Amino acid sequence: MKIYVLCDMEGTSGIWRREQVDQGNPQYQQGRELLMADVNAAIQGCYEGGATEIVVGDTHGGGPNFLIEKMDPRPWYETPSEFSPLPSIDESFDGLILMCHHAMAGTQDGFLDHTQSSASVFDYTINGVSYGEIGQETAYAGHFNVPLIMVTGDETACKETQAQFPGAVTVAVKRALSRSRACCMHPEKAHELIRKGAAEAVRKAKTLKPFKPTLPITLELTYYRTDMADGAAAQPGNERVGPRTVRRVVQTALEVLKI
Repeated sequence: MKIYVLCDMEGTSGIWRREQVDQGNPQYQQGRELLMADVNAAIQGCYEGGATEIVVGDTHGGGPNFLIEKMDPRPWYETPSEFSPLPSIDESFDGLILMCHHAMAGTQDGFLDHTQSSASVFDYTINGVSYGEIGQETAYAGHFNVPLIMVTGDETACKETQAQFPGAVTVAVKRALSRSRACCMHPEKAHELIRKGAAEAVRKAKTLKPFKPTLPITLELTYYRTDMADGAAAQPGNERVGPRTVRRVVQTALEVLKI
């Protein structure tokens, strides 16, 4: 049983303010430590559930967050490439786990909700349906027939997952008080829930189906301002369909992040 674990940072247990996920802030080091503990709990649960091989991807901000010497020694670790957010994923994997994720841009009561860029992206759709990073990454994995089996994060990230990918295990480790503040459970309690959730997710992986959008896929990206759409509209393959919106039609889910 082979599992890919892709990690963001905003949905980590114990992270309750933005400074903990931003490099350059004194609180960022604590955020990294908390991230490591969540990921290690998930890894332990995966092995308890029957995983035989695990690859863990560090995706937040391009991937400079893991403290590799503090990670479980059993999996392989990697960061995104310019070609793929999950470089090692292929048809040999049985499930995708999205750790420490957040809700899509515009989600009420979502802690640090955004889609790719909190500074520019207002909405992102796949075939007319709004998706955040959870949906985008699940579509990418679906190209290889790999299903989403688990998501951890705040309550809104878990609700988003349950609405769009019913059957996937969700573990809510905190709830938002505002976009920039969250109320957290103790990390030790969160780690126990994550470990148990990961074990359950691996055990049920064979019963879940991959997310495979109908091809060709129509992508639409809406920005906060018109000038932000100007540059995207000038890119080959993109079409301006509104003052702030560009559209692109792609032939494979591997291109869902290329608009």
